[in-house]
Amino acid sequence: MLNNGFMKFGELLKEWRGRRRISQLDLAYDTEISPKHLSFIETGRSQPSREMVMRLAEQLEIPLRERNVLLASAGFAPVFQEKKLEDVEMSAVRAAIDVILKGHEPNPAIAIDRRWNLHAMNNAARLLTTMVDAKLLEPPVNVLRFCLHPSGLAQHIVNYFEWQHHLIEHLERQVQVTGDALLSALVAELKEYPPPRGAVRPRNGEGFGYNVAVPLKLRTPAGELSFMSVTTVFGTPIEITLEELAIESFFPADEATTLFLDQAARQNTA
Repeated sequence: MLNNGFMKFGELLKEWRGRRRISQLDLAYDTEISPKHLSFIETGRSQPSREMVMRLAEQLEIPLRERNVLLASAGFAPVFQEKKLEDVEMSAVRAAIDVILKGHEPNPAIAIDRRWNLHAMNNAARLLTTMVDAKLLEPPVNVLRFCLHPSGLAQHIVNYFEWQHHLIEHLERQVQVTGDALLSALVAELKEYPPPRGAVRPRNGEGFGYNVAVPLKLRTPAGELSFMSVTTVFGTPIEITLEELAIESFFPADEATTLFLDQAARQNTA
């Protein structure tokens, strides 16, 4: 986990290089500088220019939020702005989100940030909110808590252990990519949640038994519903909030779920 607030530029750079599993020699070659110069930068014997900081951050694919930290550690002002989604300048982004969410009807879709906080949802996604404790719907709503908390969707998830493993594995990859301390704490929190009563753990060596992807299977009054998820991100962002936004779209994984969603949509528009 990155200790950004207390590290010098060279230390931060070395940690990011280790996080990406890139040798000093390879990074120097890819950035078109001498290994000796890169070594001097990491040890603090050389002070990088602003351009050099940006080149190294680009090569290491460091997220924009962390690039600002890297710049500050080298004595430069942050470059990348962070606006609120409600700001006037983000009106086009909000409009795009609305179009995507509404266009995905009658299937559920949500807009989330890097830390899995909910920013918007369509009508189909609201159907799932009726299945959880109201306290989990108090802002800010965290989608992973919503799913795995004992008072959340967890109590309705048929394949709980498979879905839990899928979410935590994905979150751990995010921590590896971003070095985000809050995400790391969220991983630890989710792992502490007890499984719902009656959840069946896969036997050793059995695997998950799914051919394509792990579905979300829910036990509902209408019967068992099954969904597959797809994540969409905005291309070429140069602003922090936009880079960290994602659309999580759910598609029916069987005919029964398709029929249920179609019927629910018709009732909502009746």
